[in-house]
Amino acid sequence: MEITSVIKYEGDNSTFIWKHPKEDFSTSSQLIVHESQEAIFFLNGQALDLFGPGRYTLQTANIPILQKIKNLPTNGVSPFHCEVYFINKVEQMAIRWGTDSKIQYIEPTYKFPLSIGANGEMSLRVQDAKKLLINLVGTERDLSQEKLVRYFRALLMTKIKTYIAQIMKTSAINIFEIDEHLLEFSKELKERLSPTFSNYGVILEHFFVTTIAKPDGDKQYEQFKDLYFRQYADITDAQIKQKTAVINAQTDAQKTIIESQAKATKRKQEGYTYQQERGFDIAQDVAKNEAVGQFTNMGVGLGTMAGVGGAIGGVVGGAVNGAISNTNEQTNNVPIKSPNGYCDVCGCPLPNGATFCDKCGAQIKENSKCKKCGYVFERLGQFCPKCGAKREI
Repeated sequence: MEITSVIKYEGDNSTFIWKHPKEDFSTSSQLIVHESQEAIFFLNGQALDLFGPGRYTLQTANIPILQKIKNLPTNGVSPFHCEVYFINKVEQMAIRWGTDSKIQYIEPTYKFPLSIGANGEMSLRVQDAKKLLINLVGTERDLSQEKLVRYFRALLMTKIKTYIAQIMKTSAINIFEIDEHLLEFSKELKERLSPTFSNYGVILEHFFVTTIAKPDGDKQYEQFKDLYFRQYADITDAQIKQKTAVINAQTDAQKTIIESQAKATKRKQEGYTYQQERGFDIAQDVAKNEAVGQFTNMGVGLGTMAGVGGAIGGVVGGAVNGAISNTNEQTNNVPIKSPNGYCDVCGCPLPNGATFCDKCGAQIKENSKCKKCGYVFERLGQFCPKCGAKREI
């Protein structure tokens, strides 16, 4: 005959509640409760004590010596019924869940009827062992993960499907962007489902929506998806072209700025201005022409060209003046050997020995000199070709 018994947990870690098979044990039986566990002692159908981790000696009315005598009126069954339930309070993770049917709703962005499914994982932990045992377990010998999910399945399915449809509608979530909102779904569903589990003494520690099953393969959905992605691809191509054009424009502008800065640096180093550079360009064009008619076609007057020659310096100016002089000699056969060659006032070519300009009437003076360096001017100009001082006429 067994004098005392050792009562300890012998289940696995995927079980929430486990009833020890030993019943009606004797006084002084040893109860051992591990960490992350609790044990509830029942006597005569009543939950008397809740034991935390540790080793305990149980006091019952079942005295071993008198046990047979007391049990005779009840045909060997002890009238003092003892039971112990172990509650596993560790957080149980990776509990799978999934909708048992499709969620029917109208896609909020495109007003398209859709059917989707959802699944994921959750983790649960027992908070109130006595409440869970009395309200859900009753007289069953154990409560496994599978049983707990089965008990809550109908409630879970109803609320999950309703909540997902509501969230997608109120948040206007596009079906093609739904995977970006899995964390939002998970957080919202956890908040809404937690009170239901709490009523049974269970804490919903985590709730994850890991997959939204889209209606792939459905003909109408596939047509709509193809249209959406082709539209998206067109938009992407247009954006790429626009960005490329902006980059090219910026590159061209940068090139122009760099070239302008390089030219400005070159002009500064060589000692001439932008206006003088333009004069060089005009003189080069003039040098390519051989007759007055070509100057006229270019829209450039003889007097203007003479002025350009004086402004841009000796070499180019000489080429311009020489071209004009040669042209004048060819047309008028008048030798030009006046003191200055040109009128200092209007720039008109002067005939040999002229004392007055036959165009503007200005008196012809002897070759004028630069007031700064004394250089004798040989032709019309605005600046001294030797020192660069402004010429006073």
